[in-house]
Amino acid sequence: MTAPTIRKCRTGTRTKGTRTSANTTVANTRNVSVAADPLSRLIADVFIAHGVGAVHAQVAATSLVRADLEGIPSHGVALLPMYVSRLKAKSINAAAVPTIVEDHGALVVLDANNSLGQVSAFNAAELAIERASAHAASVVTVRNGFHFGTAGYWARHIAGTGMVGIALSNTRPLMPAPGGAERVVGNNPLALAFPSASGPPLVVDMAMSATAMGKIRLAEAQGLSIPVGWATNARGEPTTSPQEAIDGMLLPAGGAKGFGLALAIDLLCGALSGGGVGAAVRPLYGQIDQPYNCAHAFMAIDARRTNQGAGIASQVAERAEDIRRSKRAAGTERLYAPGDIERAHFETSNNQCLLAPELVGELRALATQAGSDAVI
Repeated sequence: MTAPTIRKCRTGTRTKGTRTSANTTVANTRNVSVAADPLSRLIADVFIAHGVGAVHAQVAATSLVRADLEGIPSHGVALLPMYVSRLKAKSINAAAVPTIVEDHGALVVLDANNSLGQVSAFNAAELAIERASAHAASVVTVRNGFHFGTAGYWARHIAGTGMVGIALSNTRPLMPAPGGAERVVGNNPLALAFPSASGPPLVVDMAMSATAMGKIRLAEAQGLSIPVGWATNARGEPTTSPQEAIDGMLLPAGGAKGFGLALAIDLLCGALSGGGVGAAVRPLYGQIDQPYNCAHAFMAIDARRTNQGAGIASQVAERAEDIRRSKRAAGTERLYAPGDIERAHFETSNNQCLLAPELVGELRALATQAGSDAVI
């Protein structure tokens, strides 16, 4: 796919009957199967109807559908109604094109100009690849950004060239400091993708909280409870209620370690780009007439140059196999290297997305309003 124009100005395991991973999803036996291809066309048509260019619309649609095919519905097509609400409210600039505002060779700052997050992410990832090809490594930061789907999608995009790809984003504050009772930092995602000689890249993709807020919102929409340890209520007490969690706080993964990493990501994205940090990033599902104001960072390391030009792909493949073949605990049927579960879900999806009936109804209504002939 041709890159949208940039203007320049001045790890998991499987036990019997259980699936666990960084992207564990909330089960819903009422979900219905929807073919990915017409679903992607429908989403692109909806974006186009709200002023997004055709190429940009397809970039965003592909990203959202891929998340569902990988079994990560919290970052998939369920986001479309919220995206549309923001397009209508003009907090997403449908026609925006990211611009380069600082160019230091291997370090570049982009202004997303409140475009769709997938649009600025695609531009930034492509630019990171280009600059790493010239300089061996690169960092591209993005300010005035918006939600870009899964970080792993963009890290994997970079790794598809044989480079190590890294994608980060900050979010509005959702987690307290250790021992605190106030939201001070987001659950800021981090993804690293390593090219592998055995096929798709090895991908480590995780938020710094025990779970993503999107999973909690999914549970709330489906009338399900959440596990203890995911979040607290507004008083800092453990809760299994999605609504209390939404009104309360997420808990950092690994306690102080997860909190520290989240703070570092906030600064790498927001401070390095001159964009929003901390509370300057607004709620994704609130104040929809106000720009989200998040920031991103994309890094590319040209691993093809190392080991006298042999690169790292063989070592990555061997390391992944070491993990898969390592000794299993009692009751564990299979071990997975990072990214294996999502890849397996994608490969066995038969190009079908499992969506809640209520969401299918919303998507059909949006398609009708957009004049789309895509049938799901």
